[in-house]
Amino acid sequence: YGKNTIKFLRLHREGKKHFVKEVEVCTHLRLTSAQEYLEGNNSLVIPTDTIKNIVLVLAKKNGIPSLEQFAIDICNHFMTTFCQVMYVKTYVQEVPWQRLHENGVPHIHSFICVPDGIRFCEAEQCRNGPLIVFAGIKDLKLMKTTQSGFEGFCKNEHTTLPERHDRILCGELFCKWSYGERKDFDFDCIWYMNKIRECILEAFAGPPDCGEYSPSYQKTVNCIQMHVLSKVSQVQVIEAVLNNTFYNVLDMKNLGLTNDKEV
Repeated sequence: YGKNTIKFLRLHREGKKHFVKEVEVCTHLRLTSAQEYLEGNNSLVIPTDTIKNIVLVLAKKNGIPSLEQFAIDICNHFMTTFCQVMYVKTYVQEVPWQRLHENGVPHIHSFICVPDGIRFCEAEQCRNGPLIVFAGIKDLKLMKTTQSGFEGFCKNEHTTLPERHDRILCGELFCKWSYGERKDFDFDCIWYMNKIRECILEAFAGPPDCGEYSPSYQKTVNCIQMHVLSKVSQVQVIEAVLNNTFYNVLDMKNLGLTNDKEV
């Protein structure tokens, strides 16, 4: 059991310059006993209101140095404070606020929400076990208008899909990776300096002047995974899902128009 959807925004001030971090936190616990389920005995149950308040207090006291470190702090708190907790898992996702710029000058206290993918992380730990850290990006919408096809697939009497050697490739990406057992990583440095998001975009799009042909969604997913593994040594395991968005060319002959894949 646990508490889902703990949403808050933390404002940090350094003189006139402000920094914001808005997150959503879900924390799930497993106790040493199931007596609350089997006997209706709630003596070991940590109320969801308490869980929410702990998350808010940790944000106030420790700040959010990185999503991963904040998730680790939450896990550590429950493991060290409550002896009845045998397992804790914390999920944290960030609202993509970016600082506004005017003529290249960063604004000191104004931000814009840019929907270019949502960064998230998970930390989980069993008592007497290692703390495992995951991270990822979701709701990242990607498209390329050529250099994609789908041919040579399995066909039978139920197949109506035509083969295509030139199509729009579009999808919403979910990508999650594991850093393995907790190490003293600078998670923000890995995210920003190793540019995991940029690695994903490079693998999807190919070189900017010519692109790279994609014979299937599956091959593109594998290219993304292999590219991240080759570029970011801290990543141990990675999974990616690219949910298809199909675009079909409209036949406009009845409207007296020739539509060369424009609509």
